[in-house]
This record gives sequence, C-alpha cells and structure tokens, in this order.
Amino acid sequence: MAYVGDGPFTALTLIAAPAVLTNASSVLALGTSNRFARAVDRQRQLSALLQTESSATDSELGDLRIRQLHRAERRAQLLLRALTNFYAALGSFAAASLISLLGALLAPPHPRLAGAASIVGLLVGMIGVGGVVHGCLLLIHETRITLRSLREEARFSRERFNTRRANSAPPQDASDAL
Repeated sequence: MAYVGDGPFTALTLIAAPAVLTNASSVLALGTSNRFARAVDRQRQLSALLQTESSATDSELGDLRIRQLHRAERRAQLLLRALTNFYAALGSFAAASLISLLGALLAPPHPRLAGAASIVGLLVGMIGVGGVVHGCLLLIHETRITLRSLREEARFSRERFNTRRANSAPPQDASDAL
C-alpha cells in the first residue's frame, strides 16, 4: 500500500486511472446522447411518414415504415440503457477516485481502514469498467439495428426504382434487338 508520505505524487497516481476512465465515460456518454437524439428524431420522422397518404395507400411502404419504427424504438431503448451504464460508470469512477484518495490519506494513522478503502475503491472501479463494457456492447447492438434498417430501406428503394424503370421503358421491337 502506498502512503501519501511516500512522495508528493502518490495520491495523484492512485486517482489517475479512475480519472482517465471518467473522461472516457464522459466522451461515451456525450456521443451516446447525440445518437439517442438522432434515434428520437428518426422515430418522429417515421411516425410522420406513416401519417402521409402514400404510406396509408401503399401497403409495402407502410410495412417498411412500421418495421423501421419498431427498430427506431428499439434503438432508443438500447441507447438509453447504454447511457445509464455510462452514467453509472462515471459515478463509479468518481467514487473510486475519492475512495482511493481517502485511503491514501488514512494510510499512515489507520492502515486497516486504508486497506479496506483500497478494496472498496477497486470494487467500485470494477463496477465502472463493467458499465463501460456493457454500454459499449449495447452501442454495437444498436449500430447493427441501424445498419439493418439502412440495408432494408436501400433494398426497397432499389427494387421500387427498378420496377418503375421496367414499367416505363418503351417496348422494344424485335428488329431492335438485332
């Protein structure tokens, strides 16, 4: 166990890792908040598109929009869970930093308390790491859902375009084929 008296930077060393992880969690939370806002915007856009006459009269388009709306809702739920994980990680890393600093301060007069603080700080820090890992896994899942929607919409658009082109092409004469 390192004590504050061991050197002027010992206490800073004890809180450096949680501080770096706190910063990483903050960046992840900010990015996830932006993704959440985009998912909400997409959900609202899809709801508005479903209200248009073309979605009501075109069953294929309406079905596509309903599937996309379900995915947008699922994305928002996953992003909210990821945000919760990142915020919990932020709190855990901040608590781990404080507990580690208190442990360093308590070490000379109360070595047993310092040892307990070290263990608690480590456990709280591990909770934070778990939150970051789980949040990142949720972001991967959300990204895959988004990609699935993009692929489906692109496929739908290509098929519609090719159908319209085939229907609007002038009939070819047999002599033109030669």
